[in-house]
Amino acid sequence: MEEQYISKVFVVDDTETNIDILLETLGDTYDVSVALDGMTALEDIPDRAPDLILLDVMMPEIDGYEVCRRLKQDPRTREIPVIFVTAKQETEDETFGLELGAVDYITKPFSPAVVLARVRTHLQLAQAKRELACANEILEEKVRQRTDELHQKNIELEDTRLEIIRRLGRAAEYKDNETGLHVIRMSHYSRLLAIAAGMGEKWAEMLFQAAPMHDIGKIGIPDVILLKPGRLTDEEWVVMRRHPGIGSGIIGRHHSPMLELARVVALAHHEKWDGSGYPKGLAGEAIPMAARVVAIADVFDALTTKRPYKEAWPIAKAVELLQESVGTHFDPSLVPLFIDILPQVLEVRESWKEQDVEENHILGVC
Repeated sequence: MEEQYISKVFVVDDTETNIDILLETLGDTYDVSVALDGMTALEDIPDRAPDLILLDVMMPEIDGYEVCRRLKQDPRTREIPVIFVTAKQETEDETFGLELGAVDYITKPFSPAVVLARVRTHLQLAQAKRELACANEILEEKVRQRTDELHQKNIELEDTRLEIIRRLGRAAEYKDNETGLHVIRMSHYSRLLAIAAGMGEKWAEMLFQAAPMHDIGKIGIPDVILLKPGRLTDEEWVVMRRHPGIGSGIIGRHHSPMLELARVVALAHHEKWDGSGYPKGLAGEAIPMAARVVAIADVFDALTTKRPYKEAWPIAKAVELLQESVGTHFDPSLVPLFIDILPQVLEVRESWKEQDVEENHILGVC
């Protein structure tokens, strides 16, 4: 019987008390290694090849930010997820750390339950990312080996990527207590709007295939926040607003135009025309066109669909909100186009209305 793999976690903290707490919290589940300073960590981490690093920020000689920067420059360690463990709670500190390549923050004093949950989530995300990369490598190698079947193998490769996107999109919807029909409808809406905006059939079809991944980052948001029935607190919103960055990280950068489009949509679909959105506060045409299109499709379907916390809005009321949000939330040139194609949108809505549908049927058509 094959021995079960135990994930390896590397803890870097200059305070032995913190080390002891983290060892006690993680030691029964993971293979934990430790370092008391940044230089030792940089020497040991490449050899240990951990699956995840918990990194203190405030350390003497070389702080956690510098350790992270060097890890991300080293080809041997750049893909290892880094979670900062810190007493700093300013948004600017978190933003700086995430820009360096960290995937999350845990603030001190920390709860063992929170530490376990974050570690487990990011190990799962890292594994999913590795599997996606591995699947692409295997398929691409087959294409190279069978040059006489190059065209067919490229089709198979694209089909596999589409299936991964569909299934990960479905996974995000299940995490968000949805049926999966939402991503089908909003993907159709996005394609219709892209064509109306003159983006061309090929680009519109690519957006149709990429759009289901727009909320994949919600996989990394704790259920207690994602499924909360009431309003989120300011602190909870800080966590929720991380999902575009998490989604972008899951998809990663690719030579495939469709996967790159999916990454852009995941990262920017909550940006707003007036710059008040997140995660980067982009404004106007600085927001990628794909994200501007998906934002309208996503919001319209969310408004007009019954959710556990609300009833479905009437179509007229949803259209009114879109019109009121022109120039603030939405691109002023796209909302009139969406209203023009509303009859086609409503046909899609009727075809994919909420009901019990076999999973394979949904995935086969989406």
